[in-house]
Amino acid sequence: MPTEYVILVDEQDKPLGEMEKQEAHLQNRKHRAFSVFLQDADGKIILQKRAAVKYHSPNLWTNACCGHPRPNESTIDAAKRRTYEELGIEVDIREIFTLSYEEKLANGLWENEFDHVFLGSYTQPITNFNLDEVSDIRSESIESIAKDVQTNPEEYTFWFQKILPKLISYL
Repeated sequence: MPTEYVILVDEQDKPLGEMEKQEAHLQNRKHRAFSVFLQDADGKIILQKRAAVKYHSPNLWTNACCGHPRPNESTIDAAKRRTYEELGIEVDIREIFTLSYEEKLANGLWENEFDHVFLGSYTQPITNFNLDEVSDIRSESIESIAKDVQTNPEEYTFWFQKILPKLISYL
């Protein structure tokens, strides 16, 4: 697998350079990221359960797709690319807001990201997802998800929990 690089940024998302992805997570360096949210035909939010083999946050529920743009790749193109790589689907999405967060993970890595949040819809069954990335898919109403996150926060990624209130306000 080729070495992946991320775009290092400041608090305003101004590019500062690039760094190998794992190293950026080890050194707690802020970098550009994206989170894709999809709604199904009924307006429910599509969630993925991260695969058990993921290097951080395995077996946790989160938004449809997330990742990092590569140097010289637009954030929206990266979001579409990763949605196809993870879920096997092509989507039309639009950026709805950004947020910045920093969190130390249990395995010594950091998530220190300037996150671009995208929203789109996908109305077909998602059956061809990448099992190295995703172990399950489900759709729930935003209200049901919010209640479950309150009751069972340990079952969701931290970034999903940070984004959810802003998403609810947006929707």
